[in-house]
Amino acid sequence: MIAVVRRVFRNRLVRAFSTGLTLTTAGVSVYFLHRNDYSLSSIGAVRFARAGIAVGRIATDYKWSLHGLDPDSKEYSTTMKQLHSRGAEKLLALARANGGVFIKVGQHIASLQYLLPDEYIKTLSVLHSRAPESKLDEVKRVVEESLNVPSCDDLFEFLDERPKGAASLAQVYEAKLIDTGERVAVKVQHPKVKPHSLIDIATMEFFVNIVDRLFPDFRLMWLVDEVKRNLPKELDFLNEADNADRVRRMFAHLPYLKIPKIYRKYCSDRVLTMEFCDGFQIDDIRAIEEHNFDKHDICQKIGTLFSEMIFVNGYIHCDPHPGNVLVNKNSEGELDIVLLDHGLYATLQDDFRINYTKLWLALLKPDRDLIKAYKG
Repeated sequence: MIAVVRRVFRNRLVRAFSTGLTLTTAGVSVYFLHRNDYSLSSIGAVRFARAGIAVGRIATDYKWSLHGLDPDSKEYSTTMKQLHSRGAEKLLALARANGGVFIKVGQHIASLQYLLPDEYIKTLSVLHSRAPESKLDEVKRVVEESLNVPSCDDLFEFLDERPKGAASLAQVYEAKLIDTGERVAVKVQHPKVKPHSLIDIATMEFFVNIVDRLFPDFRLMWLVDEVKRNLPKELDFLNEADNADRVRRMFAHLPYLKIPKIYRKYCSDRVLTMEFCDGFQIDDIRAIEEHNFDKHDICQKIGTLFSEMIFVNGYIHCDPHPGNVLVNKNSEGELDIVLLDHGLYATLQDDFRINYTKLWLALLKPDRDLIKAYKG
């Protein structure tokens, strides 16, 4: 009976403290935005309220639910798993509600299997395949404004009503150019991503700072720093076009590598028009077997491509998930590897690249002394 009373009392404390912290963080965040000359009317105070409520509830849930529990007890371990599950669900709801940058960060968190609890990884991993879609009329408006045309009908003979894929920052449509009749893929940025991006990053930075202070064992500021550094590049589709052309030239000696052709006339910082490339994802085992692809050949060619990126050129595709690496057969029946999404590349410094090469050579020998010398 006493345990039940304690649990009820603790739950009420959690709710009360959560409300107080939520109001405090929301108020401070509004002050922070005002101080930095961000316009609440243009971005919507609701987005901040959502973030404040989510962070407040998650933080107080952890603090008060674990209060008084022995860290070595079974109850502590069970409670911690439940907290992770509840926290992950709240973050998922926040990402879906705010979209854009929040989904991007949620996807990144879902890939940190080696750093974060399984509950967060499993819950947030749905963001990889179920990103929210923008409406077609909104998409057309972005195209028309970005390419300075009265109507999409002036550019495309056909524009599919349903996107081929939707991601955190953009979605892709199949279309046919009215000038040449060529089949193309049109990548269009979600309408509100760019206007919200700066303030979303500032919001996340503010709340991650709070989390760092409340939970010293969790250091996530590096994630915010990475988003701040890379997001502007990913939001500039002309940068992606430049990367695609550069990689095509860089690997012209690999006849099996297919980088979609870029149609510069139909590109802007928010619209990217490229050659439409068919293919199957590299993790689609059923399709690979049904079409008699040589699995060993696929692995060898992908291994060669990324080994050259790392060890030879020091210029690496940063998002080679299965949706961005397709396999297909060309007109001669030979294997093609299709590499998509060139929005973000990393450049390796020569000293790192050389030492990393020596580390792998030491691992292959193997030579323990050399491994210790080059492991960094």
